[in-house]
Amino acid sequence: MELEDFYDKMAKNYDKTEKKFEHISLKTIENTKKYLKFSDKVLDYACGPGTKTLELAGLVKEIHGIDISSKMIEIAKRKAVRLKISNVDFSQGIIFDERLERESFDVILGFNILHALEDTQKVMQRINELLKPGGFFISITPCLGEKQTLVNNLQFFPYLLLSTLGLIPLKVKRFKFTELEDLISEGNFQILDTEIIFQRMSSYFIAAKKIDNQ
Repeated sequence: MELEDFYDKMAKNYDKTEKKFEHISLKTIENTKKYLKFSDKVLDYACGPGTKTLELAGLVKEIHGIDISSKMIEIAKRKAVRLKISNVDFSQGIIFDERLERESFDVILGFNILHALEDTQKVMQRINELLKPGGFFISITPCLGEKQTLVNNLQFFPYLLLSTLGLIPLKVKRFKFTELEDLISEGNFQILDTEIIFQRMSSYFIAAKKIDNQ
């Protein structure tokens, strides 16, 4: 199964799944708002069905959502039309899409994606490249390398097992908080803010600023 097909199959029920963790979403949005301005051009990387993208749209000049799944993008586009939000653009694509120009975004969002990447360092380099000098990278990541409750371990075990056996194309990384911070810092970012949003899920919010080397 290709990664696109995997997420296409998840698209229909993705919002219902996220609803179970609404507290994480609400707190993520609340924390993210602190780093947005009405003049900002924002990229929502791995936007899924666009729920958070659309919630943040009214706070910025324009926001672009990309996702590898065409089905996710179809859902996001329908939501935008239904909600009559016009400063949002959704397109199927990956972070290395050549249509994304260097230093063209004020803020890049990476919600629940870093733990699911094959080459996280390469992606962080690309995010840095796409941000304007002094731009922000805002992320929320489940750090499964931290101590988990029994319930949480049981919840994630099937995904980890299937991933290890190669039966699904998702390679889940078990980050610890410090490992995630190091990864982002080494990508030429200054970490400004961190918060464990939901202890039981070890959901770690990080706001980081691109370091200007000039």
